[in-house]
Amino acid sequence: MAQDLIVNFFLEGIMQESVIYQDILQKGLAKGLQQGLQQGLQQGLNQGKKQEAIAMIQGMLNRRFGSLKLDVQNRLESLTLTQLEELSLALLDFTEVTDLVTWLESR
Repeated sequence: MAQDLIVNFFLEGIMQESVIYQDILQKGLAKGLQQGLQQGLQQGLNQGKKQEAIAMIQGMLNRRFGSLKLDVQNRLESLTLTQLEELSLALLDFTEVTDLVTWLESR
């Protein structure tokens, strides 16, 4: 109700041209931009960590068992970063590639 009174009292076009309105708008835009940049940076860092973990684990598995089948590689890429960290420890106990496949199926 108070908003209706303010809208009726001030014309929208006049309000948008005011210095105070423009200041509030700029602060809001700057805050939104900053939050967007922070969120994008965090997502990029997380994606980079995940890609690095996948590359390291694939390298260790390839060295131990030879080239992995494409479906196994795809399963590795679908794991979360936390699951990749768990796998990096679990793979030390694997004696054959079927151990890896069994581990992946349990996730």
